[in-house]
Parts: sequence; structure tokens; C-alpha cells
Amino acid sequence: MQQDRITFDPAICTGKPCIRGMRFPVARLLGLLAAGETRAAILEAYPYLESADIDAALRFAMALAEDETLDLAS
Repeated sequence: MQQDRITFDPAICTGKPCIRGMRFPVARLLGLLAAGETRAAILEAYPYLESADIDAALRFAMALAEDETLDLAS
């Protein structure tokens, strides 16, 4: 999966996945969505983000969730 909007740079946020090389971690964006913030509210609060950044963060999270298998019985 190509994610040109999700970048990894050791000099930015210690290499955590960020939005387009900015100091805006994907985890922060996903946390806002998980807390119930709407797409419109996020884009208004962070005008440097684009709707496609939110889509990319969700695709990134989906890919991670599909890739990982957890043993919940333990």
C-alpha cells in the first residue's frame, strides 16, 4: 500500500508515522477521530491538514490492524 501522506523521519517525532513530514503524528489524528471529533472539526482546528490526510491515516491504521494477530485468550 502506497502511503505518500504518511512519512517516517527519525528527525521528526522520533520517527513515528506523521502526516506529510509535519510534526503531526498519525496517532494524534487517529486519537481525535476515536474521541469522536468530526472530520470537519479536525480540518477547522488544524487548517494545514487536508481531508486526504485523514483518509490516509485511516488506511494506515487499517493496514496495521490487518497485519497484526493478537492472542486475546492469554
